[in-house]
Amino acid sequence: MNVSFSEEEIRFRSDVDAFVRRELPPDWDGRAFYWPAAYGSIAMFEEEHQAFCRAFLRKLGERGWLSLGWPEAYGGSGSWMKQAIADDVISYHRAPSGNIATVIGGPTIIFVGSEEMKREFLPPIARGEVNFWLGYSEPNAGSDLASLKTTAVADGDDFIVNGQKIWSSGAHVSDYAWLLARTDPSAGGHRGATLFLVDNRLPGITIRPIENIVGFHSFNEVFFDDVRVPGRFVVGGVNRGFYNVMVALQFERLVVGIGAFRRTLDDLIGCMKETYARKKKCASYVVARDALASVAIDIEVLYGLYWQNVWMMDQGRVPELEASAMKLFSTELSRKLAGVAVDILGLSAQLDRGSRYAPLQGRVPAGYLDAVSGPIGAGTSEIQRGIIATRGLGLPRA
Repeated sequence: MNVSFSEEEIRFRSDVDAFVRRELPPDWDGRAFYWPAAYGSIAMFEEEHQAFCRAFLRKLGERGWLSLGWPEAYGGSGSWMKQAIADDVISYHRAPSGNIATVIGGPTIIFVGSEEMKREFLPPIARGEVNFWLGYSEPNAGSDLASLKTTAVADGDDFIVNGQKIWSSGAHVSDYAWLLARTDPSAGGHRGATLFLVDNRLPGITIRPIENIVGFHSFNEVFFDDVRVPGRFVVGGVNRGFYNVMVALQFERLVVGIGAFRRTLDDLIGCMKETYARKKKCASYVVARDALASVAIDIEVLYGLYWQNVWMMDQGRVPELEASAMKLFSTELSRKLAGVAVDILGLSAQLDRGSRYAPLQGRVPAGYLDAVSGPIGAGTSEIQRGIIATRGLGLPRA
């Protein structure tokens, strides 16, 4: 699709870029190892970056840049296009452009939450003051969430939660769990589950770290032992959990850190220009040039999907097939980008962070490992293909 920006949107992009360049520490690029569309190297999930990330988000919140797509009635500007522009610019600099609360929790609460929950949570979310972690996956329930075993049993006005979650990104540095639990064990499949907000400070919650393949502590396993959750923290109604999670997933699948693709490509192009400054006729230069050109084309395709989804949201439509297509394409492109980086940089691509000779500050080996996580999180690539095939193309289920 052909996207053109208004003069106001162009000025806004410039304002966001100037703000980020002013606020980022000079050494940020050497400290933040985020790989586009991956899950294991996000600065917001690392303890060492918490002070800066939280302060940075509060500054975004002061400017209203965390809730630009929200309706004006809830403190937003009603422009998902502006929100997308801000996220594009901020992610280009590998800075935190939001968190689970702002990009998933807030929009979903607006869509399905009670008025009491909106009054309590939307203002601090918009100010960048709270963060959530996603309590979906369990040891035997990942892509197949219908198999979840965590229970929430009604007890007066409260619910008693018992169970275990795993691969819980950022649980150790978050304030609330965005938790899916089974409230009606007699209901099978995708029925009988409820979505909750659970305060991490409640008694009975134990968080244990899991170091990921990149060497960062971003994942956790979390145990709930007789955790008493007030009934007012139900999100979107009892036994409506799977429906509400599907709503939330549409927003999650739009969060691709799209600017980081352009930034990584720009870094690789700069590295190749320096490497081949005097030997442009060699075969390896031709291979590197063609590989980067292929990635550049794919990034343009990804931007087309990105702006299409944003345009639909500004029209009041919730993208489903489009969000799945973009999620699928972006995470597979993340792996392709990592593979291209390793191929064209050669043996030096294996040099880890800390080595003075490592290209891109040692980001490539971390990215090569981390890119594996993208096609798994927020619904696997197989899940996305299934959605596109059955709901988009009308093909029968396997």
